[in-house]
Amino acid sequence: MKLMNLKKLIFVTLFSLFGLAYAQAQTGNIQGTITDENGIYVPGANVYIKSISKGGITDFDGRFTLVGIPAGDHTLTITYMGYADVEQQVSVTAGQTASVGIVLNPTNVELDEVQVSAYGLSGQAKALNTQRTNLNITNVVSTDQIGKFPDANIGDAVKRIPGITMQVDQGEARNIIVRGLSPQLNSVTLNGSRIPSAEADNRNIQMDLIPSDMIQTIEVNKAVTPDMDADALGGSVNLVTRTAPQGFRLSATAGSGVNFITDKGIWNGSLLVGDRTKDGKFGWMVSATINDNDFGSHNIEAEWTDEFEYNTGVEDEEGEPILEEVAVDPYTNVTEQRTYLVQRVRRSFAANFDYQINADNNIFLKTMYNWRDDRENRFALTQEMLDGEDIEAGDFTIANGVPTRFPAEVVRETKGGIAGGRNQNRRLEDQRMQNYTLGGNHLFGSLKFDWMGSYAKASEERLNERYAVYATEYIVNNDNSYPRYPIMTAANASDFNDLGAFEFDELTNENQYTEEEDMNFFANFELPADLLGNGGTIKFGARGRFKSKERNNDFFEYDFEDLYPTLADMPVKDYTNPDFLAGEKYRAGTFASEEWLGSLDLNSANGEAVPDEYLPGNFEVKENVWAAYAMINQKVSDKLSILAGLRMENTKLETEGNRVTYIEEDEDAGIEEGIEVEQVSDENSYTNLLPGIHFKYDLDNNTVLRLAWTNTLARPNYVDLIPRAEIINEDREVVVGNPELDPTTSMNFDFNAEHYFESVGIISGGVFYKRINDFIYTYITQTDDDTFGAGTTGYDVYQPLNGDAASIFGAEVSFQRQLDFLPGFARNFSIYLNYTYLSSSADGIRNEDGDERTDLDLPNTAPNMFNGSLGYADKRFSARLSANFSDSYIDEIGGNAFEDRYYDTQFFLDFNASYAINKNLRLYADVNNITNQPLRYFQGVKERTQQAEFYDIRFTFGLKYDLFKK
Repeated sequence: MKLMNLKKLIFVTLFSLFGLAYAQAQTGNIQGTITDENGIYVPGANVYIKSISKGGITDFDGRFTLVGIPAGDHTLTITYMGYADVEQQVSVTAGQTASVGIVLNPTNVELDEVQVSAYGLSGQAKALNTQRTNLNITNVVSTDQIGKFPDANIGDAVKRIPGITMQVDQGEARNIIVRGLSPQLNSVTLNGSRIPSAEADNRNIQMDLIPSDMIQTIEVNKAVTPDMDADALGGSVNLVTRTAPQGFRLSATAGSGVNFITDKGIWNGSLLVGDRTKDGKFGWMVSATINDNDFGSHNIEAEWTDEFEYNTGVEDEEGEPILEEVAVDPYTNVTEQRTYLVQRVRRSFAANFDYQINADNNIFLKTMYNWRDDRENRFALTQEMLDGEDIEAGDFTIANGVPTRFPAEVVRETKGGIAGGRNQNRRLEDQRMQNYTLGGNHLFGSLKFDWMGSYAKASEERLNERYAVYATEYIVNNDNSYPRYPIMTAANASDFNDLGAFEFDELTNENQYTEEEDMNFFANFELPADLLGNGGTIKFGARGRFKSKERNNDFFEYDFEDLYPTLADMPVKDYTNPDFLAGEKYRAGTFASEEWLGSLDLNSANGEAVPDEYLPGNFEVKENVWAAYAMINQKVSDKLSILAGLRMENTKLETEGNRVTYIEEDEDAGIEEGIEVEQVSDENSYTNLLPGIHFKYDLDNNTVLRLAWTNTLARPNYVDLIPRAEIINEDREVVVGNPELDPTTSMNFDFNAEHYFESVGIISGGVFYKRINDFIYTYITQTDDDTFGAGTTGYDVYQPLNGDAASIFGAEVSFQRQLDFLPGFARNFSIYLNYTYLSSSADGIRNEDGDERTDLDLPNTAPNMFNGSLGYADKRFSARLSANFSDSYIDEIGGNAFEDRYYDTQFFLDFNASYAINKNLRLYADVNNITNQPLRYFQGVKERTQQAEFYDIRFTFGLKYDLFKK
């Protein structure tokens, strides 16, 4: 009965709306496109009919639509910051839609920055006009702006935006943090469609997978509106791909370079071709790009502890050794040195089409396919202090409260893959992301209707990932005198090179596959609704998002001890590097060669499966989200606009996974040691109501005030929801899921003030506050029995829990403009600056004893972030020095303050320059990471390095060609 009533209500509502749309028989519509003189679309232009006080704003494709226009002749006035106003006459017929094409000519007003005169309207102008005319709080970056920074992937480009910092992987920006919120708390969309994640255990989007030159515009929405997905606690990043031009366009890039860490080459190329038919109806654009980067990294890692014990040589009544604890200061009980050799080949293909059926209807198809091969060898030297029961009284030395000498297990591990093909004796990580979007825009009288359906898939496949491990034991000297660079060395130097003492420990081969599929559909309706006499609209719609994710891994062990008992009995390589970036004192030593490892015939027939290594991590998840919204946009006066609305999202989850329990051997009962695997599943659903309101007040034509109150959410990571248990005996750890996790919600308040310069620039400042409930953190405790199987007493247990509440207060300031008020050549300089301050607190986080901690910031909130650049541009030459800084912040909460892990301060300095040979061809050169900034984590206090990974400087150069024809 309820379903029938709902159907009737929907039918009556739609019938009434279409009736209202067609009832306005005495009016017509205007649909138009605004481009520059090269046929490139102009977003953010203000289109206004003064006589009737009606107007609109062009979208990213330069389109605008005005409905309910009285029949007759009208004058359109187009205003665009930095350019003279343009007027265009148009005649409107009742019941019809008039089409108009408008060209803005950059010769009207002198540009604030000109890299190549043929490029017409600058990217800065397009971005700032879009940002100014948006009702909500956004930051917009255009293609031309991206090109001014030496950023190969979209992640490196995004980090230049105020309030954003990035976590790096092998020197490339990968995970995005918006306003201090973790990567999984932000959304990333491609043309408005959510990008799936290939990460196995979280929702993070791999920003380094997408080349920057495949994107037309980056839009960061820091205060979302009701028609946007609500799962964006920090913000929503929308990547807009290139659209078919109004005329023929050909663009190509060819370049090379070198990575100083390996002296290996960099190769890159791109091609873009697009055109439109003579009648202007059908447009197409295809593009492709490739980047081949052969590089590496130098890495040191350490674990710190403040406990030490040794074997007294005396046994208790049960025959167990009695251990003596010694009070010590923090010291490293594990150190690791790694040499990475990496090659990343990034390919991207896009094909976009649009067709203007008539003035009232158009459809479009946008496609993108990204494919990256990540080949890696890793050679790791690990030195770990033996357990207390294996350390005798004469085996160690403690000086000034720090253990400086003790016995350690020393491991040399080679990581690689199979020989030949795409693997080339390296571990091959095949990452792919594809997106296919079909949509349309339609007019039914005064009713605007747009729709979109999309299919997207992300996958990560790692086949035949191999590890060969050889180990020995000897006494090491532990040097913590400079805790930023801790090191262990052999007390007897000959032990380090005694290959015959390094005995076969393990040989493994594993296959990993993760994929996530997304299907999306949404429909939006918009009607005129002038409630206050100054113009306005009502907009409503619905969305369905249907997601599935699975991880399917396996793991095999092989016994080659008889064939290759020691490192002295096999092909080896010495990877000691006197130019090791952490210091020449770090010696890698000799390892099993990657060619030997790749040549081995490892298969399921001669190996033994180890289910406990992979089954707990395998899962399948289905997540369906249904959403509906309604919002009203009203001009209260010529200066004040209000957007208010409500969004509802219903989420339904189904999860499947595995729980592994260890079985203790019992000879009397005939029970053998083993594991028990239990398939587990769970279902969960919840509904969120999310109201929001935005105010925009124009103090004058160039000054805007914005105020917003919004509500957003973040769904838990899929793997956290599975009621699984993963026992990691090697580390004495248990990872447990939690199907009772609630989504994290946030109430957000934003205020922002912006002043735009006529010469194209901005000075802005704002504050924001977020009140977060049910944030998720990892709770660490310790087992006091064998709940998870035999011998698991004393294991550390990691389980995601909801905290109570957290808050973030922040402030942002930004300034960018050309210094055109200076005399002579100095007027060609420009400045780009932004700074963000964050302060946060978190309640409800408990330590390993169950006591609440009161000393914590919310994880991943960097208190200070800064971007700056000084640029110079004349008609032929341009150059820019760019800086990016983010402060240290807590990254992972430990069992107590001593165990907390922090992501250290980052300061990147980059330089790029270009020279225009002619109006179509220019030469460019980029230098990245001039500061040799490492990725660094520290434990507890800044001086205690937990990881430091160095990448060195990268230099690239090449040619760019751009041809436009109208």
